[in-house]
Amino acid sequence: MIDFIIEYFSNMPSSHRTIILVSGLTIFWMIESIGPLFERSYQVGKHTIVNIFFTLTTALVNFPLAFILVKSSDWVVVNHFGIVQWLGLNPWMTMILGLLILDLIASWLVHYVEHHVKWMWKFHAIHHTDQHVDTTTANRHHPGESVFRFIFTLAAVVIVGAPMWLVFLYQTLSVVLTQFNHSNFLLNKTVDKILSWVFVTPNMHHVHHHYRMPYSDTNYGNIFSCWDRIFGTYINVDNSNIKYGLDTHMDVKNHSNILEMLKIPFQPYRNHIEYDSEEQLE
Repeated sequence: MIDFIIEYFSNMPSSHRTIILVSGLTIFWMIESIGPLFERSYQVGKHTIVNIFFTLTTALVNFPLAFILVKSSDWVVVNHFGIVQWLGLNPWMTMILGLLILDLIASWLVHYVEHHVKWMWKFHAIHHTDQHVDTTTANRHHPGESVFRFIFTLAAVVIVGAPMWLVFLYQTLSVVLTQFNHSNFLLNKTVDKILSWVFVTPNMHHVHHHYRMPYSDTNYGNIFSCWDRIFGTYINVDNSNIKYGLDTHMDVKNHSNILEMLKIPFQPYRNHIEYDSEEQLE
C-alpha cells in the first residue's frame, strides 16, 4: 500500500489534482443539498461565483510558485536535510510524522499567525467575510494571502525534509479536508465525535466562522484536530446558533463585491466591535 502511495504521488499528474479539486466541490455540494446545516436562503449562484473567483486566483498564484516547492523538496532529499531525513524513518512513519508536521506549520500555524498579526489579518479577513459558509468557502482567499501561505508551506517542506510524494499527498489531503470542514451539512453527532478525535470536521470548524470574537479565534485546524487541542484553541459549541461573517465587514459589498474585497487589505485596520454583553454559544 505504501509503495503505491509513494509511486502515485511521486508522479501525480496535474490533471488529477484538478479532478480532485472539482470532484471534492461537487461531492460536498451534493451532500450539502441533502442534509444542510443551514438552508440555502441566499443567491447560491452569485455566492458561488465570488468564491470560485478566489479559488481560481489561488490556483494562479500557486502555479508558478510550485516550481520553487519542487526544487526545495528535491534539495532536502539530495542533501539529506530535515526531520524525516535525519531520523531515517520507514515510509509509513515518514508519511504519518511528515503529514502531522506539515499540517502544523503550513495550516495551523499560518492560520493562527494570520489572526494575530494585523497586516496579515487584513488579507485573511476576506475568507471570514463570507456570510454563507459552504464547501466553496474553502478556497476563498485573497491572492496576497496565498503568497504568505505558500511561504509557510515552503518552510514546512524544508523543516520536515519532505520528499515530493509527501508534499503532493499533504496538499491533496489539505484540499479535500478544507472542502469537507467548510461544507454546509449537518454531520451526525456520533460520527462527528469519532472523526473529530483525528480530523477537523464541519461541526468543529464552523464556529471559527462565527461573526465575532472570541469564537473566530478558535479551531484553526485544517486536517488534524490535535493541534487545537494541544495548543488550547479548541472549542465545542452548538453550530445551529452560529452567525457567519465578520463583525467589522457586514455590509453586502464587503462579502459579495469582488473588487471591494480585493481592496480590504489596503484599507485601515478595523478593530473588532465591543459588545455590551457577551453572546454565548452553548
